[in-house]
Amino acid sequence: MAEPIVIVEYDPAWPEEFERLRARAAAAVVGDVAVAVEHVGSTAVPGMPAKPVIDMVIAVEPPGVQAAVHRLCAIGYVHEGNLGVDGREAFTWPKGERRHHLYVSPTDSEELRDDRPGYTEAKTPFVERYSR
Repeated sequence: MAEPIVIVEYDPAWPEEFERLRARAAAAVVGDVAVAVEHVGSTAVPGMPAKPVIDMVIAVEPPGVQAAVHRLCAIGYVHEGNLGVDGREAFTWPKGERRHHLYVSPTDSEELRDDRPGYTEAKTPFVERYSR
């Protein structure tokens, strides 16, 4: 049975939690493997109610995908494959960490290219309706 989806009011601690999680992942991959670690999803939109789960994507140059997978596994992430979404690799959070979602996408993937514009386009009406 799937877990119920729970939406909560925006938590101003989410950006700080992202930065903590980002620093941990970035230490393993940024520099020679990854080009960016981004906060994506509903918790990245200030003031918007969301599922209380931080979503992160690590952008890597295409040859670095497997190196990123290995390095993230070495710090406790569990690789789950692409979970049916071409252009991204998904991970379960490390034991002892708060639940969050982490993905690795090559910089040339459709998934990464479409994420920001598609996300923004889909969320704009909602944000405009509830931010007044």
